[in-house]
Amino acid sequence: MFNEVYDVIVVGAGHAGSEAAAAAANMGSKTLLITMNLQNIAQMSCNPAMGGIAKGQIVREIDALGGYSGIVSDTSAIQFKMLNKSKGPAMWSPRVQSDRMRFAEDWRLMLEKTPNLDLYQEMVSGLLIEKDSVVGVKTSLGVEVRSKSVVLTNGTFLNGLIHIGEKSFGGGRAGEKQATGITEQLVDLGFDSGRMKTGTPPRVDGRSLDFSKMIEQPGDENPDKFSYLDITKALTKQRSCHMTYTSEVVHDLLREGFDRSPMFNGRIKSLGPRYCPSIEDKINRFADKDRHQLFVEPEGWSTVEVYVNGFSTSLPEDVQFKALRSVVGFENVKFFRPGYAIEYDYFPPTQLKHTLETKLINGLYFAGQINGTTGYEEAASQGLMAGINASLRVQEREAFTLKRDEAYIGVLIDDLITKGTEEPYRMFTSRAEYRTLLRQDNADFRLTPKSYELGLASEKRMRRMEGKQVKADGFVSFFKQTSVKPEEANPVLEAKGSAPVKQSDKMFKIYSRPNITIEDVRKFNAVEEYILEHELDDEVIKQAEIQVKYSGYIAKEKNNADKLSRLEYVKIPENFDYSKIKSMSFEAREKLKKIQPTTVSQASRISGVSPNDISVLLVYMGR
Repeated sequence: MFNEVYDVIVVGAGHAGSEAAAAAANMGSKTLLITMNLQNIAQMSCNPAMGGIAKGQIVREIDALGGYSGIVSDTSAIQFKMLNKSKGPAMWSPRVQSDRMRFAEDWRLMLEKTPNLDLYQEMVSGLLIEKDSVVGVKTSLGVEVRSKSVVLTNGTFLNGLIHIGEKSFGGGRAGEKQATGITEQLVDLGFDSGRMKTGTPPRVDGRSLDFSKMIEQPGDENPDKFSYLDITKALTKQRSCHMTYTSEVVHDLLREGFDRSPMFNGRIKSLGPRYCPSIEDKINRFADKDRHQLFVEPEGWSTVEVYVNGFSTSLPEDVQFKALRSVVGFENVKFFRPGYAIEYDYFPPTQLKHTLETKLINGLYFAGQINGTTGYEEAASQGLMAGINASLRVQEREAFTLKRDEAYIGVLIDDLITKGTEEPYRMFTSRAEYRTLLRQDNADFRLTPKSYELGLASEKRMRRMEGKQVKADGFVSFFKQTSVKPEEANPVLEAKGSAPVKQSDKMFKIYSRPNITIEDVRKFNAVEEYILEHELDDEVIKQAEIQVKYSGYIAKEKNNADKLSRLEYVKIPENFDYSKIKSMSFEAREKLKKIQPTTVSQASRISGVSPNDISVLLVYMGR
């Protein structure tokens, strides 16, 4: 069946695998995507939503780089919200509630329409290795498929073990079998592996809930969308989510099952996600809280299935049911399936290069939960980067990486490679030191030119971005160059309780005042005339507003990034012998030897490496 040699084989068709396969194929590489079940491509294993705090920025970055996640999020959305609108634009984070079935269907149909991409259903049980390089994969049926590179995106399937109370059984996801063979082979090859855990809540029948007792959570009044492309449209109608709370009664009922909980009786030894704990973990860790929020999220436009966000659990199913029936609005709840925890193998990501290629085996890439991350968005972004770099390697082109001041994706990968992780890693805005530069609104400005150079972004997309940038920059220049007289400015300023001006002043200075909005300055005749003459849309107007309002912060952060980026260009020779630097701390030598950073900047971010150690390193290197 497989006589030809593929350029790239992607193992696993979750969010990471789907993006990896699409990227490699769209860059012209002959690509094969192998998954255990073609009906479950890009399955939303946990909550039916994309985006959120920092995650929404990642989806925008994936879209700007030519990935599919933003497009599919738009076509399958049932609700849109821009989170953190009360804060500055660096914190604004888009999020959509998705139609779970439509999301997976749209992803599959987009992959089927992608040139250079073949699909195959089978379990990969091993890798074909020759002279420290991967040359293909072997399936559980004994089929060998040759390739020039392989991307592993196994999610929670590697020796996956599902726990519900005192019951446990092998599985990579509810109703699907685990994947075996790969971990054992990689360990034999010299890789370190570990175990992590994650969990999911019960799915319930929405017809059995009383939504009138809950707090309605509607979408935005004027919803936006994820993709920068005009092939998707913003929602014209939306479905509401709802919110309710647990109580002391619910907590007491849950505690009755703690002796049968795999979390507390020692059967689960691995660490779960710190920022998405199970309900039993929450009531144990936060014993002073008498209630916790539950978000009741519809799974789609038409289905009655509901996701109970905030009630992730591995307690026995009878305990889950009894406790949930004591939640307001859930008095008559019917389960579609109970919640469960799952343990799975991962590989500490310090074993990777910044391209996500492994240090031990040439041409082998890891992406997604295999690297210790959690979340669809984090996985998808890694898949995209691994697919890009696998394709570039085969085409003998220069590798592609993103720096910390260029993208949240750059922060994510640098954190993983440099610091590693012993618990499921989740992205937050606080992890990015340059978050004013890495806003969700400017991801296309930051990344589309790079995508165009790679051959992912089309000419049309590039020209559209350039047109938007010219218009936004022109509007900002207009404010800097145009003055407004006191008789026109003061009525607007006084209406907003802002100090009047005594003489003509530049509009930029007036617009920069914290309480003056675009609606206020549009009352100046020249502004409205400019908008009409240059046909500025809301996207351009918003972009210009952010550049005016936050120009000082943006300039300061860019200056800091430029200073630190100089160390990015100080390369450390390959296989550098740190043991020779006796004046460096022992811990620093050990960490640097293990991680083998490629630049001084990366070395400075390794936990346990002090500024003094970096100074010593620079002196030793003659800098």
